[in-house]
Amino acid sequence: MPDKWMIKSHTFGNCNCASNCGCQFNLPSTHGFCQFVEAGYLEDGYFNEVSLTGLKWAFMIIWPGEIAEGNGRELIIIDEYADELQREALKKIILGETGEPGTNHFSVFNSTCSEVFDPVFAPIELEINLSARVAKLDIPGYVKATGEPIVNEFNGDAFHIAIARPSGSFEFTYAEIGRGTASVSGPLEMELEASFAQYCVHHYDQDGLVASA
Repeated sequence: MPDKWMIKSHTFGNCNCASNCGCQFNLPSTHGFCQFVEAGYLEDGYFNEVSLTGLKWAFMIIWPGEIAEGNGRELIIIDEYADELQREALKKIILGETGEPGTNHFSVFNSTCSEVFDPVFAPIELEINLSARVAKLDIPGYVKATGEPIVNEFNGDAFHIAIARPSGSFEFTYAEIGRGTASVSGPLEMELEASFAQYCVHHYDQDGLVASA
């Protein structure tokens, strides 16, 4: 019997692109290659009979060129507080092993990866304020990242940018945009400095994006 699942995640992501990230504007990446780190808190979620509410997750990928060209390397990190069933459920979702293929960003990104590391189970400290475009992520031994609004260079005020995707998206229908800085260690090292950051709700089920997200 096919899995029945749903997640509603408050998510912060930081990649190496400028504010017009190619993924969101159907453009090439800023630097000709892509690397990112992303983490979320599950406001609500389940996998069959297993509750996922309250758990945190993270993943990171480095591609040597454009995402569509493949050869990505991926690592996922799952909340150490998850029990065995929850860990297996989150692993399946984040690696795109369950649900309709290609209908959420986990599945799409994983399909472009040629190397996937064993999952890590670790403490994840994550604070996100979606409307304020502020975030803080700390995974000891792996990630330290912060997010903040873009600053208007003319007057020093927060510069408010958001993306609406009323149709055609496999990731979200609305996202706040800011800038992020991240230092990632472990098998996928990266340093991101004041680059593209995204604050959104990822609301998926086994059939893909839930349009009310």
